[in-house]
Amino acid sequence: MHWLDWIFVIIPLFIVIWLGIKSQRYVRTVTDFLTAGRVAGRYVVAVASGEAGVGLISLVAMLEQGYQCGFAISFWSKMTLPLTMFFGLVGYCTYRYRESRAMTFGQLLEMRYSRKFRVFAAIFQILSGLLNYAIFPAVGARFLIYFLDLPHYWHLFGMSISTYATVMALNLLIAVAIDMMGGQITIMVTDCIQGILSYPMYAIIVIFLFWRFSWGKEMVPVLTCRAPDESFLNPMDIKHLRDFNLFYVIVGIVSTVVNAMGMGGTIGYLGAAKNPHEQKMGNLLGTWRSGFSGMMYTLLAVVGLTFMNHFHFANEAKVIRTNLANKVAEEILGNGQFSDLRPELAKDFEAIPAVEPADDGQLKQLSQKQNQDTPYFDAVADRCSNVEGAKSTTQQFRSLYGQMLIPVALREIFPIGITGIFCALCIFLMISTDTTYMHSWASVIIQDLVVPFRKNTLTPHQHLWLLRISVVCVAIFAYFFSLLFAQMDYIIMFFQITGAIWLGGAGVVIVFGLYTRRGSTAGAFAGLGTGGVLAVLGFLTQNLWPERVYPFLVRHNMFDGFCRFLAWVSKPLYPWVDWTNVTPHKFPINSMEIQMIAMISSIILYWVFSLLIPDKELFNLDKMLHRGKYADENSIVFHREPWSLKSFMGRITGITSSYTLGDKILSWSVFFYSFVYTYLTIFLGVWIWNIISPWPAHWWTTYYFVTNFAILGVIGVVSTVWFTWGGSRDLYRLFRDLASKKDDFTDNGQVRKDEPEPVAENADQK
Repeated sequence: MHWLDWIFVIIPLFIVIWLGIKSQRYVRTVTDFLTAGRVAGRYVVAVASGEAGVGLISLVAMLEQGYQCGFAISFWSKMTLPLTMFFGLVGYCTYRYRESRAMTFGQLLEMRYSRKFRVFAAIFQILSGLLNYAIFPAVGARFLIYFLDLPHYWHLFGMSISTYATVMALNLLIAVAIDMMGGQITIMVTDCIQGILSYPMYAIIVIFLFWRFSWGKEMVPVLTCRAPDESFLNPMDIKHLRDFNLFYVIVGIVSTVVNAMGMGGTIGYLGAAKNPHEQKMGNLLGTWRSGFSGMMYTLLAVVGLTFMNHFHFANEAKVIRTNLANKVAEEILGNGQFSDLRPELAKDFEAIPAVEPADDGQLKQLSQKQNQDTPYFDAVADRCSNVEGAKSTTQQFRSLYGQMLIPVALREIFPIGITGIFCALCIFLMISTDTTYMHSWASVIIQDLVVPFRKNTLTPHQHLWLLRISVVCVAIFAYFFSLLFAQMDYIIMFFQITGAIWLGGAGVVIVFGLYTRRGSTAGAFAGLGTGGVLAVLGFLTQNLWPERVYPFLVRHNMFDGFCRFLAWVSKPLYPWVDWTNVTPHKFPINSMEIQMIAMISSIILYWVFSLLIPDKELFNLDKMLHRGKYADENSIVFHREPWSLKSFMGRITGITSSYTLGDKILSWSVFFYSFVYTYLTIFLGVWIWNIISPWPAHWWTTYYFVTNFAILGVIGVVSTVWFTWGGSRDLYRLFRDLASKKDDFTDNGQVRKDEPEPVAENADQK
């Protein structure tokens, strides 16, 4: 990069680290370290959690998905809006979780079920969380290496040192330092500052990309040039898309209901607000937070797709593909036993022609299986398929090539200045996610595996240092896992399968635990255990398929029977679920499908065991949630109005007697934007219109331009000013409240019998 680019990177990074150092003085108790003292305002929660929730790995995953399926699948994702809107307005799960005053899911599960179940659940959560997070440093480091075009090795005193290992170590050191300084306080402060600084960066990049590329002359032709049933634009024409299709959306809907609390990687934010109401308002503000950021993510994928597939940029695209393929091959094959394949592969890559127009001068039609990148995959498959021990190389090559294609293209697209701004933005996204996720899983290890077994209470000093040591341990695990693990699937699919180890059963346990009194401890064990075990088996099968499972089936003449069984099982859901294409390189059941199997099995077994083996008495939810006669000075008490049209609309929008005028305006604005405009108008209305009279392709291009860019652009301008002001104000208030709050050193995550621990009540009590 140019020296000007480095200035744009270093100065904002220095500001973030300096404020992180200044904020560590406010950490005095375990509550401060885990939940920022529970004094955060809604704007700090909204801005900081938004920055932490969409990290660099999420950006790479969205670019990877967008390159594969374009806009079409995003249309169907609007199907979930009534649920997500209603859940956000009423504070589904998050409000009750904050009412319980738990600092981790484990503490909540001990209060709701038992201490043994807390430990049992922690094992699945830690396994899932560590595996899920462990590729974050890998993807982040690899992104910087490919985007900045760094060599795979650098030399010091005659030694050859891995750039990948070095960059990953530096990134983790920064994240560990921020987390260890003050836990959730420093994380929230640095994430909020990063979020505020990022808003104008998003806007600058969006403006540049629209200036650099023509929507009508370059982007639209590429988006419309797809094979039948694989459209990038028409959501009625995508039935042959694999992985990111309508079944993907259906699993998302089920997961929205069952796994409303999310993975738990941002668990520190779930209990950080001043009270449950501020927590809910912070989540609602997230609806308006992502104006320019949402535009940028979408636009980067479209621009990358255009640059790599339009013949206007054929020469540049050919150079990028060849260099990227060689760089990925060098990383995968290295100087080991398969290094002799690299010279032959380099010749194969060089021989692949550049993008050329069709005979009529237009773009050639592309498909998901046959496109401009397919010859590079075929070249690797041809060279490696007959080499013992190298069969998994093909899928690994496809995975890394797909992840890094758009980042490498963006390096050629961005000029001096914009390159530095984008690099700074990516470093922000990487640090915010690393600190948040490391903090979450380190907290679970200490709070749910160490604290429950302590007979004597830890002193605050001992407890804080155990948490800090755990942060270091998580970072070390992620570092070595990233060095050794070879990713074989899309990033989003990896998220789904590793997340399912926890979410396959935990979502059921948490949701029903918060909203029902009849879910039993036996049902919780059965539900979580079933979902977790199925997900673990799926994860192992996917990763062992090329070198272990597939050869085993062939060697024992079981392969044909296995294929017939999969075809029979998936036939009712074809073409959305297609298990007929069984190859030596990839397990045919994808991660979303495994997660769906785990969730359904978990729900069934949770209720079967709850009904067959109920607890002796119904659970007392009011006591756990500090409601009714158990309310105290920190509880929010509101009164429900009798049923009427006004009260009905109030309940739909989540409005209660504790709402101010500003709260009501916010709730109604979210309702009209999410439900009336987005769901009823631009989803349901357009869907019905297309059923009656299908739109031509150019109508769809106008539709996506207006909804994804024009409308979001207006929201982006407003939200940039709005959240910059609100985030700055609440950040000041956060420091003020942290300095003046009364410390409670007994609030450390333990559930004690002599404290207001929720207990069961008689079954006949109402």
